[in-house]
Amino acid sequence: MSSDDPRAALARVAERFDLNDYEIEAYLAVLDGGRLSASEIADRTDIPQPRVYDTVRSLADRGLLELQESRPIQALAVDPEEAFADAHASLEALVADLEARYTEPARETGAVSLVKSRSSVLRYIEAVIEAAEYELVCSLTPDLLERFESELAARREAGVTIELLVTPAAEAPDPTEFDYRSVATRARARRGITTPILAVADGEYSTYATQDAVAAEGDRYGVVFNRSALGFLVSGFFNTVLWTTADPLASDGFEGTFPRRYASIRRCVKDLVEYGERKGHEDGHESEGEDGTAGVGDGLRATVEGRDILSGERLTVSGAIVGVSLAADEQSAALELETEEGIVSVGGRVAALEDVEAHEIYVDRGRALDEG
Repeated sequence: MSSDDPRAALARVAERFDLNDYEIEAYLAVLDGGRLSASEIADRTDIPQPRVYDTVRSLADRGLLELQESRPIQALAVDPEEAFADAHASLEALVADLEARYTEPARETGAVSLVKSRSSVLRYIEAVIEAAEYELVCSLTPDLLERFESELAARREAGVTIELLVTPAAEAPDPTEFDYRSVATRARARRGITTPILAVADGEYSTYATQDAVAAEGDRYGVVFNRSALGFLVSGFFNTVLWTTADPLASDGFEGTFPRRYASIRRCVKDLVEYGERKGHEDGHESEGEDGTAGVGDGLRATVEGRDILSGERLTVSGAIVGVSLAADEQSAALELETEEGIVSVGGRVAALEDVEAHEIYVDRGRALDEG
C-alpha cells in the first residue's frame, strides 16, 4: 500500500495520534480494565470528574473506545489491532513514501557516502551533473536521459565537455529523432542492462549505482564519492571499460575552442588529436605519426597540475604541447610538453611510463596559465 499524497497521509497519522494527557490516561485505564464507568476512570486516573465524559467521548470519536449508553455510561475497550488498523496501514504507507523521498546527506569530510533509496540516487546524479564546471561523464538509461535532459543541456550550454553513455542501446533514442549534440559533446550507446548508472563531475565529485537502484523494484543502493582520488576510479572505469565498448550515437562535438580545462588526459588528448586533424585539413595536409601521434601546432600550450611519478611530489609544469598520443582503443593517452628543463611527458592517473601524473590540465593558445 502506498499513499499518493504523503503530506495528507502524514496529516492523517498525526491527527489520529494527537492525544492529550487526559486521553492517554483514560485510554490506558480502559485497556487495563476492559470496561469502566466514568467514575471508575476518575478513580484510576488523575482526570477531574467533570472532564471524564468529554475525554471518553473524544476517544470514542477516534474509534479507540466504545461507549455503552447505560446508567452509568460504560466505556469499553476496542481491540487495539482493530482500533489502529487504519492508522497502522497509513503509517506503513507513509514510512514507505517518506523513505522514497529521503536523501541521506553526504558527509563532505568523508570519502564515501552510501545512499539507499531511488530518490536519493537520482538527487545525487542531478547534483553531480549540476556541479560540473568543465568536464562531465554520465552513464544513463534512456529514462534518466529524458529526466536530466534540461540539466545536461544547461551544462553543455555553459561550455562543459560532456561524454554521455546511454544504455541499453536497444532503447536509446534514435539520433535522427533526438539531438544528442544539445546534451553532450560525444554520445555513445552500450548494450546490456548490467551497465551501471554513474556521473562524474570534473574528475572529483561522482556517484555510482546499479540499474536496479533506479528501477521501480530491486535492491537500491548508490555510492557517492567526495574525494578526487575515488572519483578518478569511477571516471577511469567509465573511460576504459564502458566507453570503449560502446557504439557512437552522435558525431564528436568538440568545437576546437580554447582555453579549456580537463580532469582526464584521455579527453584532453582526444580533443588535441581532433584539433590537429582539423588544422591539417584546413591547411591542406595531415600530420600524424606512429601510434596515433598527431602534430598539434598552432602554438598550443598547457599547464599541468599533478605529481612526479617517482617522488610523488606535487608539481606544476607548463610548456608548449609538442606531441600527443592516443591508443587506438582510447584506453591510454599521453602528451609531451617542451619546458625550460626539456621535454616532459605527461600521463593520466597512476601513470608509470611518463614523467608526470596529471590531475588537471589547462590548455590555451600561446601561453600557459601561470604566465598570465
